[in-house]
Amino acid sequence: MNPTHAPGGEVPRPQRHRPPLAAAVVQSLVRAIVVGEHAPGSALPTAGELCEEYQVSRTVIREATTTLAEKGLVAPRQGWGTVVLDQDQWNLLDPLVLDALFQREDRLFYLDNLIEVRANLECAMAARAASRLDDAQRSALTAKLKELGEFMGDPVAYSRADVEFHELIHRASQDAFGRAIVANIQGKALHTPQYSGHPTPEDIEVTHEGHTAILAALLLGDADRAAHEMREHITSSWARRRPSEAPPVA
Repeated sequence: MNPTHAPGGEVPRPQRHRPPLAAAVVQSLVRAIVVGEHAPGSALPTAGELCEEYQVSRTVIREATTTLAEKGLVAPRQGWGTVVLDQDQWNLLDPLVLDALFQREDRLFYLDNLIEVRANLECAMAARAASRLDDAQRSALTAKLKELGEFMGDPVAYSRADVEFHELIHRASQDAFGRAIVANIQGKALHTPQYSGHPTPEDIEVTHEGHTAILAALLLGDADRAAHEMREHITSSWARRRPSEAPPVA
């Protein structure tokens, strides 16, 4: 294990590097468990069966199952082998677990939950940012809104700048945990078509009005209004692009 040196003089945190083959097996098994191919309480195939299925050594399988246990997905049970745990023990914020959740047939439930969590966190961060903005941050947000205005005819560029606009607010809030949680869950959701949708020019225009209202509240230092405008922006945007149902992932 090689230490990872953290900024600010914190104690280095050891980092375990998985062999490429083990990482591939982990990704496959995480998906299989999360989408329900291996039910809670059931045992995974034996090490020998997994070696044959993935064409890897027992060492790779041991490394993979150790990683699954670290994610809360499985645990060894004497006489049973490696058993799949209930969902309430999974690390739902683990990137691989989160990615697999968005591949489930019921992923709209998790996307709705994500929007609720995101709205609560970003409203709080907007309120904090309203009382903490310095001149440089005010200028950066104003410039980013202007840039957004220039991208209204380009949905891909607008979406990228949209994320950057929100990240500026997150940084200004000085809410490290909120920022990390939103970045993690949204980073995976953005790759899900049901989350991102296909915005029309009218959608982008309404979205831009929301960004404008958020910035106005922030520049006024009005925490309550900033939180209100952020909630309205997030929830109304989701209401416009939310599909009625999520077809199974191919």
